[in-house]
Amino acid sequence: MTDKLILTQIELLPNNLKKEVLDFIGYLLMKYNKENKKKSAPKFGSAKGKYVLSPDFDEPLEDFKEYM
Repeated sequence: MTDKLILTQIELLPNNLKKEVLDFIGYLLMKYNKENKKKSAPKFGSAKGKYVLSPDFDEPLEDFKEYM
């Protein structure tokens, strides 16, 4: 289907249906953009500063002292 054929068909529609076509095109673009964003991987370092470890993170836990 060519762009010219699509435009010709849209020109034949009454104004209220042209508005519906415009709304539907907006919906399709939003859906297409959302699907493409899901496929991209997060960038390295994008979570920097969001998580903070406690200073004693590497220390043994009290619960396991009898096993050590």
